[in-house]
Amino acid sequence: MKIAIGSDEKTYLTDFVIEELKKRRYEIGMFGALTSGEKTSWPEVGKLVGEKVASKEYDQGILFCWTGTGVSIAANKIPGIRAALCFDAETAKGARKWNDANVLVMSLRLTSENVAREILNAWFSSEFDEGKIDRITKLREIEQKYSRS
Repeated sequence: MKIAIGSDEKTYLTDFVIEELKKRRYEIGMFGALTSGEKTSWPEVGKLVGEKVASKEYDQGILFCWTGTGVSIAANKIPGIRAALCFDAETAKGARKWNDANVLVMSLRLTSENVAREILNAWFSSEFDEGKIDRITKLREIEQKYSRS
C-alpha cells in the first residue's frame, strides 16, 4: 500500500508515524515540511496530499497540522477525498468503516506516540462496510453539485 504523508511542520510525532509506517512495510511518499524540513503552509500540504490520493497515485494519505483542522479542511476541498480528523482509535475505526475515509488526519498538538500507534492500528485494520455505500454515493452527489469544474 502506498501512503502519502504530509505536514506543515516536521515534529517528533511525524517522525514517529513515518517510522511506524516503515515498520509496517508501507511504501510512503513525504510532502510539505517532511521533505524540506521547513514549515509549509497547511492549505498547500493538505491540497497536495489530497490530490495525490484523489488521483490514485497513492492509496491513502496521512496529514498533520497543529490542530488537524486546517489540513482536514484543505484536503476535503479535493473531490473524492474524505479526510477524517481522528483523536482516538475508535474515531479512526469508524471513519474507515462508515465513511470510507481515505485520508487520516492527526493533531500535532494533541496526539501522543501511544495514541498515534493506536490510531494507526485501528485505521489500517478497519475496512469500509459496503452496506454504507449509499452514504458515499450521497457525498459524491454533493461534490458534483458544488463542483466548479
